[in-house]
Amino acid sequence: MDEINYNIVGNVHKLESFGLVDGPGVRFVVFLGGCKMRCQFCHNPDTWNSKGEQWTAQKLYQHIRRYKSYWKNNGGITVSGGEPLLQTEFVTALFSLAKKENIHTAVDTAGQPFCRDKNWLLNLKKMSEVTDLFILDLKEMDPEGHKKLTGVDNANILEMAGWLSDHGKKLWIRHVLVPGITDKEDDLTAMYEFIKTLKTVEKVEILPYHTLGTLKWAEIKKAYPLEGVPVPTTDQIIKAQELLHTNEF
Repeated sequence: MDEINYNIVGNVHKLESFGLVDGPGVRFVVFLGGCKMRCQFCHNPDTWNSKGEQWTAQKLYQHIRRYKSYWKNNGGITVSGGEPLLQTEFVTALFSLAKKENIHTAVDTAGQPFCRDKNWLLNLKKMSEVTDLFILDLKEMDPEGHKKLTGVDNANILEMAGWLSDHGKKLWIRHVLVPGITDKEDDLTAMYEFIKTLKTVEKVEILPYHTLGTLKWAEIKKAYPLEGVPVPTTDQIIKAQELLHTNEF
């Protein structure tokens, strides 16, 4: 790998020292600022245009490794967002330091920045070489439905899933289940058929929609788009799990 700039500065929205749902084991989670998607169910809309706090990769890693005793043998570091792929060079530097000490690394991404630009792909490849796991959120398969829900098309997101699979990168797939929106049977069936084409998927998870982020929408002075939408019932969650065959992974 080329020489890494460990003094590269990242835009960090917030830090969480004891994450339990962001990859295997106990994780230190770095939430980066910035995202170009505008998901109607987003529970971190305050990250969209966040300038956050500026950290160099070196100083952030020095801070993070103080929590190493929490991770035991199966935890590690997860970079989430916002959207980590908007800051691939920063993530590469941070994870390169972690891999020197054999610390497990994961990226939680929606995949939206993926493109075939030569330089961007080169940066992604460098980042992937020090990333043990990609946690990829698939919002919806129907392109028009996806655009209505998130503000962007999903063609490049699906292309990224294929790229990660082709490059042998371990994948967890996650899907947020929103009643009446992302729980359509034909769309979930299409998603399962797509996931089956990927060679490196280790887990498929349903994330039940919740309203815990509504206060953040108020804080950024925006109306919450899904006002009145209920959380999914247990039966709805089970049905979605069956349609995605989550027990196969």
